[in-house]
Amino acid sequence: MIKKLNSENFAVEVLNKDRKVLVDFYADWCGPCKMVAPVLEEIAGEQSDVTIGKVNVDDCPELAIRYKVASIPTMILFDKGNVSAIKIGFADKEAILKMIS
Repeated sequence: MIKKLNSENFAVEVLNKDRKVLVDFYADWCGPCKMVAPVLEEIAGEQSDVTIGKVNVDDCPELAIRYKVASIPTMILFDKGNVSAIKIGFADKEAILKMIS
């Protein structure tokens, strides 16, 4: 299951987690974001060692600014609250799995 993230729950759901969290910064109008969404859904259903969350940059511009998201989709992998990898643009399942492994 993919978690909907915002300014109110970001610290609890991402920064204070003792595990990997992949955060997808997206917008509803973004074509590549729509293409990666089902891939992330599939991975979320298969992987138990990583949490996947989504931040709508239109609803939460302060989070996009904090993490210097200039293009979407941008996926940021947090490991125990620290940024450990960043992928900008569309990525297929294999690339995302490689990123989170």
